[in-house]
Amino acid sequence: MSIEKSVKAFQEAQKLIPGGVNSPVRAFASVGGIPRFISSGEGAYIVDIDGNRYVDYVQSWGPLIFGHRNEEIENAVIEAVKHGLSFGAPTEAETELASMVTNFFDSIDKVRFVSSGTEAVMSAIRLARGFTGRDDIVKFTGCYHGHSDSLLVQAGSGAATFGNPSSPGVPADFTKHTLLATYNDIESVKKCFADSKDIACVIIEPIAGNMGLVPATKEFLAELRRICDDNGALLIFDEVMSGFRASIFGAESITGVKPDMVTLGKVIGGGMPVGAFGGRAEIMAKLSPEGPVYQAGTLSGNPVAMAAGLAALKKLKAHARVMDTLHVRAARLVEGMKEMAQKHGIALQVDSRGSMFGFFFNDKPVMNFADALTSDTALFAKFHAGMLEEGYYFACSQFETGFISTATTDTMIEETIAACDRVFGRIK
Repeated sequence: MSIEKSVKAFQEAQKLIPGGVNSPVRAFASVGGIPRFISSGEGAYIVDIDGNRYVDYVQSWGPLIFGHRNEEIENAVIEAVKHGLSFGAPTEAETELASMVTNFFDSIDKVRFVSSGTEAVMSAIRLARGFTGRDDIVKFTGCYHGHSDSLLVQAGSGAATFGNPSSPGVPADFTKHTLLATYNDIESVKKCFADSKDIACVIIEPIAGNMGLVPATKEFLAELRRICDDNGALLIFDEVMSGFRASIFGAESITGVKPDMVTLGKVIGGGMPVGAFGGRAEIMAKLSPEGPVYQAGTLSGNPVAMAAGLAALKKLKAHARVMDTLHVRAARLVEGMKEMAQKHGIALQVDSRGSMFGFFFNDKPVMNFADALTSDTALFAKFHAGMLEEGYYFACSQFETGFISTATTDTMIEETIAACDRVFGRIK
């Protein structure tokens, strides 16, 4: 497999773009080698600039639930573009998409659209602070909620603690109100509430996707709900990644736990940049212009993004049973991978939720970020490189989640499992 053009393109990009990429994980730093520069996508496949074709298990990190260049979404975007790229004024498409989101999520009465998941979470936390009149927030090590200052906090050692910035450029004063707890460990949450009586909200990925796929247990989320209620704090589910991926009705439909607010992104933009946050009407009423909590954005509710999101959600609504098929295929993929790993004496932990899947080169179950960090990242890097050579494009980090689309066929799944067999054999 020749990647000569990607090598050259990466060298040129590094001269003009920090690290040669516009989002760090794309640089392949954790797996080694050269990132593939992509020229096109079609259905379940992407093609790089050298002409190599890959089955894509990244799907733009989640948005493309119907695969690349889905005809209905593509046509909706083209039609929207014909009327204008941006107006900075209300359109009916915003209301229509808002109606669809609120109909799918019982916990959302009203929703505000923004341009990214980072912006959605940042705004939701500001609103939670404004609604409660409190300053502190609780987050969990290993959960990523975007790169806003108060959420870029060093991973803890297990005990809940006030966070320290994990990136230069973030003043300690910006993170002193962020408390850290351990995912799936309710005692660490109780310690946060013992340390502070000024907690506005707890934010969590109910199905974590940025430490690899690590779902929270139903029992843990139920206790989290109870603690928030007992202490007057809001519970925010960050479903930027899992929303419409794990279930079209949200994690609340899987776990039985209803949050006060939800953040969304990815699928609701159909591949276009978008984010959203929503919740109970009384909370959202605090948001400007109804209330005093300010948030604004020139491109919020962009008509092209709204058109793409509408097309995606309408298609999901019309074909709701497709989620069952995606769940079966994702489960078959990781179970098949585990079978091949065991065949070659390799320890592999696997899981899936809806069309999301994850795996760790680890001999013990992964319940939190500390567990994830014990995984064999060197082995993952070898696996990643081997699968690229076979023509399969997986997320370029042990700590990311994979995605399938409706374009991913049963035959592709079985061929991927067979390729895993060959790669595991070469690794051993």
